[in-house]
Amino acid sequence: MTMLVEHHDLHHDFPEYLDHIYALKTSSEQFGHLYDEYHQLTREVERLEEEDLPVDDFTIENMKKQRVWLKDQMYRMLVACKNGD
Repeated sequence: MTMLVEHHDLHHDFPEYLDHIYALKTSSEQFGHLYDEYHQLTREVERLEEEDLPVDDFTIENMKKQRVWLKDQMYRMLVACKNGD
């Protein structure tokens, strides 16, 4: 049985910030690092879920919490960029 996995792509989550995502990826080392870490973690979570690999709930939940934290940090940076801060 194939498990349906929700994909967490920043471009789909924040379509109104596409230009700012690109700008920050190229101009901010911090944002670029967060972006890369977020996508690497997202790929790993999705792989674990899609392949239904054995992993304890604590581990997967911590991975998801880390992903939310990364996304929140990037969102704050995107809002600041959009507002010219």
